[in-house]
Amino acid sequence: MLLSLTIAGVLGASTGTPGVQPPSPFGSLPSPRQIAHAHLETYAFLHFSPNTFTDREWGNGDEDPNVFNPTRFDPDQIVAALKAAGMEGAILTCKHHDGFCLWPTKTTEHSIASSSWRGGHGDVVKEISDACKRHGLKFGVYLSPWDRNNAHYGKPEYVSIYREQLRELLTQYGSIFEVWHDGANGGSGYYGGARETRSIDRKTYYGWPQTWELVRKLQPGACIFSDIGPDLRWVGNESGYAADTSWSTYDPVGEQNDAPAPGYVKSELGETGTRGGRHWLPAECDVSIRPGWFWHSSEDSKVKSVDQLTELYFKSVGRGASFLLNVPPNREGRISDPDVETLKEFGHRIRATFEHNLVSGASLSASNTRGNDSRFRVENLISNDSKNYWATDDSVMTPTIEIQFRQVKTFDVIRLREAIQLGQRVEAFAVDVWKDGEWKEAAAATSVGSCRLIRLDEPVTTDRVRLRITRSPVCPALNGFGLFLLAKK
Repeated sequence: MLLSLTIAGVLGASTGTPGVQPPSPFGSLPSPRQIAHAHLETYAFLHFSPNTFTDREWGNGDEDPNVFNPTRFDPDQIVAALKAAGMEGAILTCKHHDGFCLWPTKTTEHSIASSSWRGGHGDVVKEISDACKRHGLKFGVYLSPWDRNNAHYGKPEYVSIYREQLRELLTQYGSIFEVWHDGANGGSGYYGGARETRSIDRKTYYGWPQTWELVRKLQPGACIFSDIGPDLRWVGNESGYAADTSWSTYDPVGEQNDAPAPGYVKSELGETGTRGGRHWLPAECDVSIRPGWFWHSSEDSKVKSVDQLTELYFKSVGRGASFLLNVPPNREGRISDPDVETLKEFGHRIRATFEHNLVSGASLSASNTRGNDSRFRVENLISNDSKNYWATDDSVMTPTIEIQFRQVKTFDVIRLREAIQLGQRVEAFAVDVWKDGEWKEAAAATSVGSCRLIRLDEPVTTDRVRLRITRSPVCPALNGFGLFLLAKK
């Protein structure tokens, strides 16, 4: 028989039941910076460099700095377009593989200071970071480890140069929410005029542990992304999706089943993560709104549709990962009209879908509540406070929750969230609807994590819904359950 809890019955019990302790944490746990990052869910990449003007994806490193000349550069237009899409932050390619720096660095002449744009006094990093502040978005930096321009690349001197570039970015532009390192390491390049192919030991050359210590010292709140973290992992594809079962814990493996490194990992394992892994390393799903990462006029007609972006949202954010959508500025230094329109419609659709949780106002009842303690009441599932959660007694690992609506509701989206500060606990769950006098399963899934979204094939109308935790090695701890109807365009 279900134990019914009402909000009125627990309002006066804020101190909890004596002797009842919170659930013990389970497995690997996220750091405070990782918990904060999980709340962002969706943010943008801005690929912008000489490639924008040379119509290339990877520059050789020998480009004339004067080629970089955005004639109507408008950082507020760029950031406003991202905000309209619901983005919570923006990561700028401050230096891509061609080695051209978008800020006036002291480490190389191959930078914006050597261009005629703004009379050599421009600073794209500053203008984008300042625009993010004005519009309430967080700012992050991408700094390519590979540098096809620098004469010292492949030598010990370059590692010091790279770290100094990182130091400049992390000390001159305010708070940084993410530092992005990719795995492109070595190959052909200009290299100060040598025009040769250079190889490095991907596992040792950059001295990543020491480099990341610098990030921790200068920006302790920033999450570090790479193939292997240490805060966020590459999902293993550039298509914007995680696997249907995607664990937030992950133990990366090197290409030869040895020690991994950025650019040296079995990337296919990133889609699923590692159940019971030693490291909390949630996936970040990167994809471009266009076929290429940089802007190309030939791709103006190939911008992803609202439906495509919505599907990617459900397959990234909806699988416990984050959604990093690349939106490249054009040669004017603005986001092109087709991209702006799609971003606006996408943002409207997501906001309209999730602005009202149909479970709000319903009667909730749980088969068990931890120690009958009001701190762990079932109503915490709709409290909109991630610190509050519903939990069961340690011995109850497959509980159920029933939702009774005052009148029939129609939905086609299900959302479930775990209290990740206690680890990723649930391994499987199902959602049933009351129909024709009996319970019928409407959906089932595995991993939950910070957010699990299920999009039903067609809307369901009912006055009763049941959530069943079907597999969990420990008692569940959930801080969100919602039912929604996907908004139309």
